[in-house]
Amino acid sequence: QAPGAAAGGRAPGGGLFGWLRGRCLGRGLFVDPARDNFRAMTGLYSSIQPADSVYLSTRTHGAVFNLEYSPDGSVLTVACEQTEVLLFDPISSKHIKTLSEAHEDCVNNIRFLDNRLFATCSDDTTIALWDLRKLNTKVCTLHGHTSWVKNIEYDTNTRLLVTSGFDGNVIIWDTNRCTEEGCPHKKFFHTRFLMRMRLTPDCSKMLISTSSGYLLILHDLDLTKSLEVGSYPILRARRTTSSSDSTATSSSGPRAVGSPCHQNDSGPLSEKHMSRPSQREGGSPRNSLEVLTPEVPGERDRGNCITSLQLHPKGWATLLRCSSNTDDQEWTCVYEFQEGAPVRPVSPRCSLRLTHCIEEANVGRGYIKELCFSPDGRMISSPHGYGIRLLGFDTQCSELVDCLPKEASPLQEIRSLYSHNDVVLTTKFSPTHCQIASGCLSGRVSLYQPKF
Repeated sequence: QAPGAAAGGRAPGGGLFGWLRGRCLGRGLFVDPARDNFRAMTGLYSSIQPADSVYLSTRTHGAVFNLEYSPDGSVLTVACEQTEVLLFDPISSKHIKTLSEAHEDCVNNIRFLDNRLFATCSDDTTIALWDLRKLNTKVCTLHGHTSWVKNIEYDTNTRLLVTSGFDGNVIIWDTNRCTEEGCPHKKFFHTRFLMRMRLTPDCSKMLISTSSGYLLILHDLDLTKSLEVGSYPILRARRTTSSSDSTATSSSGPRAVGSPCHQNDSGPLSEKHMSRPSQREGGSPRNSLEVLTPEVPGERDRGNCITSLQLHPKGWATLLRCSSNTDDQEWTCVYEFQEGAPVRPVSPRCSLRLTHCIEEANVGRGYIKELCFSPDGRMISSPHGYGIRLLGFDTQCSELVDCLPKEASPLQEIRSLYSHNDVVLTTKFSPTHCQIASGCLSGRVSLYQPKF
């Protein structure tokens, strides 16, 4: 029984369910050891000095487009512009291996399926599966996209690999039936001007960002169900807000963006689909689609392009990097997920609310900068010019749910780390150690860690 429930029939802080939620989040009368560990890790991150970084030269491998740690933190993989994948031991800072011809074009993204299997995707339109125990050959190569493949996600429950590319397609691959010839696959979803696609940690939602400023959310996700064009319920397009009284709006047309400046060859989002009425009556059907135009400070009258999309590790929020269509402003924005049914069943859902934001350096125009949450979700690492910035929701690096503002507030800069001689394109926290990696346009990888 909850403390206080017997005495007054109500637990402190909003009843039994409020007390249970607080207990799950590590707040209230009980101390959560994991929470204290996160606070200690946050303190270590804030003490990192640029002089403590280790430079891992990639020589002639081209720009570093993406970084990915294995789940156990024992391997750091680097996706390079010049067809190669690099592997490092992040603890000893030693180079392990170079996959010199991993693909026939730029390697864009890497995703670990477990501690030994990982997938890479490329502008050569293919996805490759690799095994750390046998890196001389690929496990298999997956063919299905018709344009540059930019993003890989993985559902550990169903063992389905999910990829997206500039052909506008989201494709599902069944790794349960993978052979040397490839994996069975199906086209799951299509939209135009697709940039990035992510699954929430519990795989209950799929988020898709576009270069035309739209953010699409598939609710109550069912990856086993094929979606033909026009078959999914549409929840009306709406601009996300920092208050509840803003009206719906749309953004202006798309522009060319990529890594480097790649043109998406798809057309605009279908107005036919945008204008369909909401089919949500009290509860969402599976794979119901919500179309949003996220509010970005300073961009109320101009369109923007959502170039990077990440999700809070606990599924509480989404993190966006947005740039204006005129390329003169760039913002990092945090949007809280607002769960539950709308006030009126016939009203459009608006699942996201802008809570925090900060203006970025806006250098290296035309290149996508990949940012990320820390493993505990308390901090954000963001490429900023020739370095990275560590950002918090407040100066104490509190949990997002502990410092939600009534109106959008600025992200707080905890530290700035500058150690590159070129524009930083990507950054990543280690999932297990107090370490941050960053990669830049000239191909250098830097590791930041406390010095003891």
